[in-house]
Amino acid sequence: MEFTHLDAIGNVAMVDVSAKPGTFRMAVASGYIRMRAETIERLSSNALPKGNVLTTAKLAGILAAKNTAHLIPLCHQLNLSWADIVFDVQHDGIGIEATVKTKESTGVEMEALTAVSIAALTIYDMCKAVDKSMEIGAITLDKKIGGKSHAPELYRPKTSILVLSDSVSAGQAVDRSGEVLRDGFAEAGCTIGEVKVIADNQQEIVSIIEEWTSGDIELIVTTGGTGLGPRDITVDALLPLFSRRLPGVEQALFNWGQGKIKTAMLSRLAAGVVKSSIVICLPGSTGAVSDALEVLIPALFHAFAMMKGEGHSS
Repeated sequence: MEFTHLDAIGNVAMVDVSAKPGTFRMAVASGYIRMRAETIERLSSNALPKGNVLTTAKLAGILAAKNTAHLIPLCHQLNLSWADIVFDVQHDGIGIEATVKTKESTGVEMEALTAVSIAALTIYDMCKAVDKSMEIGAITLDKKIGGKSHAPELYRPKTSILVLSDSVSAGQAVDRSGEVLRDGFAEAGCTIGEVKVIADNQQEIVSIIEEWTSGDIELIVTTGGTGLGPRDITVDALLPLFSRRLPGVEQALFNWGQGKIKTAMLSRLAAGVVKSSIVICLPGSTGAVSDALEVLIPALFHAFAMMKGEGHSS
C-alpha cells in the first residue's frame, strides 16, 4: 500500500452545538464477529482462558460509549442517559447491537458505533488464544432518533413571515430577522408564502394576519414589536385573535432565551392558533429568531398532524 505524505495538516475544530437545545436522542448500531463453531461452543460453556467473554465485552462496550469523546478527537463529551449491548450468539459468530440514549444537543451515533467496535474487539481479545481466524465486520448505524434529521416524515406547513419595524419599513434599516426566519424555515423544507415588512401599526397587523389565516398559510411567524416600548404592540394586536394559546411553545422559547441572555425575560413573545393557522410572535433581534428556529424546528411540525386529528407522534 502506498501512503501519501502530508506536508501540512489543515485546521480542525469541533462543531459548535452551543446554540442547540438539549433533546432526547437515541442511536442503535450493530456489528458482527465471525469465528469457528468450536470457539462458539467454548464461549457458550464459559471454557475460555480469560473467563466470561460476553459479560466482559458488554462492560467494555458500555465503558467505550461513555468515553467516546476521549477516543475520537472531535466528538462532543456527552452525558449519556442509558447504554446497553445485546449479543446474538449464532453457530459461526456473534451479532452485537448497542443502544445509546442521551438528552443533549447532539446525537449519539458515534457512541453507539464505538460501543459495538470495542465490544467486538474485546471478544476478539478474549478468544484469540484459541481462534486465529476471527473476523470483525458489518459495523453500521441502524437507527437514529432525535435532531432535525430524524424528522423527514413530518408535515411541512406553508409559512409566511411578518416583520414589524418602523425603521425597516421606512427604509432606515435593513431587515435581517425576517431573512433569518425565511432561510431557516425554507431549509427545513417549508414552502414560504410571503415575507412582509410593515410598521408597528395594530390595524395593519390584524388585517394581514386575517388575510393570511383566511387563505392557505398554515404557519405565521412575526418578528418585532414584542418588547416594552410604546410602539411594541404586536402581541396586544394578536392576542384577541387567538382561539387557543400554546403555552408549551411560549415556555420553550422563554426558557431557551433566558438560558442565554437574562434580558430575554422582558420579551412578550406569544404563540397561539388563529382559525386553522399557528401564529408565533417573536422578538425582533437576529439572535432571538435564530434561537427560536433551534427550538421550533422540527418539534413544531408535529402540531399540524395533531390539528388534523392524526394524534400525537411518538
